[in-house]
Amino acid sequence: MAREECKALLDALNRTTACYHHLVLTIGGSADSQNLREELQKTRQKAQELAVATGARLTGALRDRSLAAEDRTEFERLWVAFSGCLDLLEADMQRALALGAAFPLHAPRRPLVRTGVAGDASGVAARALSARSLRHEAERDFDVADLQELEREVLQVGEMIQDMEMKVNVPRWTVQAQQTAGAELLSSTSAGPASARGLSVEEQRSGPCDPSKALAATLFSAVLLAAVALAVCVAKLS
Repeated sequence: MAREECKALLDALNRTTACYHHLVLTIGGSADSQNLREELQKTRQKAQELAVATGARLTGALRDRSLAAEDRTEFERLWVAFSGCLDLLEADMQRALALGAAFPLHAPRRPLVRTGVAGDASGVAARALSARSLRHEAERDFDVADLQELEREVLQVGEMIQDMEMKVNVPRWTVQAQQTAGAELLSSTSAGPASARGLSVEEQRSGPCDPSKALAATLFSAVLLAAVALAVCVAKLS
């Protein structure tokens, strides 16, 4: 039961970390906005909550001396995957901190994507977005406060990783994977050998070297040549 719970928590953490990674890549681009910064904040906080819960479960299981050898091996695999998620989360948080400082929301800056629109169209767009502008007007310092909070959270994640390594000593090079690299990408072709054999038999039966098809093609060619020769003869006689 504990193993399945850890797997479920780790799967949720993996998905949340991947979502955060993709969101970070849009900072400073044409899609950057306060909505994006708020979504980044919620996603990284959710990832940290999952990391704390997953780390507590795995630490308690691996420090149990009565744990069976097979269960310990599985928990060590989960621990290595969990460590990789934390490393990726810390790197993305540091990247978000650097990009957020380089591209503040409300400071004058040069946009990365220039659409070419100029003139009075900006006034029309401002009126169309007036509701969002009013909602965000009172939060003009949101990105500044969020960067300060993000800086503290980066330190907290780094401390969490160090604390993990102190509590549980699981060298990554001692853990063996159950599957080969990229095996999950080939899961959709699990029936590959059988289907390939069936396909090869079918191709042998109805392939381009089928005798019946070859005979039909030969007869058709002979009739076509005879028709051409007859047409030439008629043309000469006329």
